Amino acid sequence: MSEACQYDLPRGTVTLAGPVDKPEPGTLPLRGDMAHIALADRFLVTHYVQPQKRSIGVDGATLRFAPAADAAAVAQMESGSTFEALDFAGGWCWGCCGPAGPTGYVEIGSLAGN
Repeated sequence: MSEACQYDLPRGTVTLAGPVDKPEPGTLPLRGDMAHIALADRFLVTHYVQPQKRSIGVDGATLRFAPAADAAAVAQMESGSTFEALDFAGGWCWGCCGPAGPTGYVEIGSLAGN
């Protein structure tokens, strides 16, 4: 079982004071439907997720822009590096290396313990 990453919830009133520039794909852990909890004070989405800490398996992993083996690579992740898992679906895990990114999809089988 993986452990939860520790991030504080925003304190006080969280407001949106105007337009926010959308970050480039592969940078911040932000999608139209969800975001990393550490971004709750900057971006409005329907769900904020407290990530689960996972490790990349012995063969490493390619972090991709989309959940497909032929999708462009965001980064190459080394074995044992930490990955913050935010969503699992269809053999892929969407997550990040931390709230500042990079962000993308890795195959679930490339995570340690799978």
